[in-house]
Amino acid sequence: MNSRQARRLPPSSLVTDSGVDHVRLAYHYLDAGDLEGFSSLLHEDARLENPAPGCRHHIDRIVASGDCVVAIGRLTPQQVEFVDVFTLSDEGMLRSRRRYDAHPRLSAHRDRSAP
Repeated sequence: MNSRQARRLPPSSLVTDSGVDHVRLAYHYLDAGDLEGFSSLLHEDARLENPAPGCRHHIDRIVASGDCVVAIGRLTPQQVEFVDVFTLSDEGMLRSRRRYDAHPRLSAHRDRSAP
């Protein structure tokens, strides 16, 4: 195996744990409107879209493995469920995020008096 074919070692648990902390802080900073704090968690080559103003994140679960952190939650006041998949840098900084949105819950908009 030459240097071009060398496999990358998986990140240490310290990097993964730091990434989980950075994901939690990212939501905290976004909800507080602290874009400077949010930016401090990003890798210099980060690819994240601009946050939506006026939203609050309610995180139900965070799952992490290696250089990947997945957050499952919902946005309010829209009541839209989402899954965010973050990729971490070698230092545990946030390198990218891909968001998957679910449609608003139909039961939240149903007329409860209807049969």
